[in-house]
Amino acid sequence: MGTISFHKELPKPSTSSSPASSSTSSTSRTETVNGSHEFKIRGYSLAKGMGVGKYIASDTFMVGGYEWAIYFYPDGKSAEDNASYVSLFIALASEGTDVRALFELTLLDQSGKDRHKVHSHFGRMLESGPYSLKYRGSMWGYKRFFKRTLLDTSDYLKDDCLSIRCCVGVVKSHTEGPKIYSIMVPPSDLGQHFGRLLESGKGADVQFEVDGEIFAAHKLVLAARSPVFRAQLFGPLKDQNTQCIRVEDVEAPVFKALLYFIYWDTLPDMEELVGSTSKWASTLVAQHLLAAADRYALERMRLLCEAKLSEDVAINTVATTLALAEQHNCLHLKAVCLKFVALPENLKAVMQTEGFEYLKESCPGVLTELLQYVARIGEHSVIACGYRRKEAQLDGSDVNGRRVKPRLQ
Repeated sequence: MGTISFHKELPKPSTSSSPASSSTSSTSRTETVNGSHEFKIRGYSLAKGMGVGKYIASDTFMVGGYEWAIYFYPDGKSAEDNASYVSLFIALASEGTDVRALFELTLLDQSGKDRHKVHSHFGRMLESGPYSLKYRGSMWGYKRFFKRTLLDTSDYLKDDCLSIRCCVGVVKSHTEGPKIYSIMVPPSDLGQHFGRLLESGKGADVQFEVDGEIFAAHKLVLAARSPVFRAQLFGPLKDQNTQCIRVEDVEAPVFKALLYFIYWDTLPDMEELVGSTSKWASTLVAQHLLAAADRYALERMRLLCEAKLSEDVAINTVATTLALAEQHNCLHLKAVCLKFVALPENLKAVMQTEGFEYLKESCPGVLTELLQYVARIGEHSVIACGYRRKEAQLDGSDVNGRRVKPRLQ
């Protein structure tokens, strides 16, 4: 990889009453876009004898906007080599004109000694610069890459398999000029515009009745954000009365927060929503929001709730959160809860909560997984205790680290 810089300075005007001097600069950067491909040839002994000029080709791979392929000739590429060498080439496999590139072909040592056979352009000065491929099918490589008789008994061949790695560095150049203007682009405020639309109620064409409260919204916004609302409002089985839809099994504050997310694309402030700084209250609302997000297929909202619940795992709420994670297929949240409950310092306290009773009744299968976690932690504890006992025997201390008086034999 190289960098070439050009700096052009305009001639300075004379000291007479001429306009103020000015200068500009630009930089041309030439560098390589690198990529590699590993090509395994299984059944090498069966490929021998296929004939001079006959090859085995790798799948094509993309580097620097061009497709490439590796060509391996078991009996050599040219007749003048008397089939005593294998040949190895890299070829341009897509359309291109004067594609300049660096190459590295490596026959990998499979003995673990890292004595690879490498032919490389990289890391050395090139007298004539990078190799230039004129058209599709142009090749770079070696007719006499390795002698066949030596290859058959070498560490490069293992279980009748050869492994070849090719690295390609396509040369790219671009020129950077002065930035005349620097304009700060603010972050997207789309959510704010939709949020204000919800707050104003202008153009609302649907209402929802939740626990006796009425919420106004816009059908198109709801349909765009949630496939469930789309089916409910515009699908073939849509509700007959879309002017006021009754929502069951969702509390009013939760539905309000759901609409807030749909329009603002973010969760409301939990403490402000529940009117309390209690972590327990915030966790409870997050649990209800996760269930609502799953019900209306709002994946981003579900993940936000899952992340918040993962951060706020606690003794008095973890069992209900674990049940919720199981019911709504939140695998990450479920794993976090299981690990938390299985810890010896947490398990007994969690089992005494009302939430644990609910977990046993609603998700009995989770208890089996919980036992597996507990057993796993127990195994680690036994192993650790074993190490401590071993150390005690060696340094004359007991398993708790206290020095003991050695007994006479």
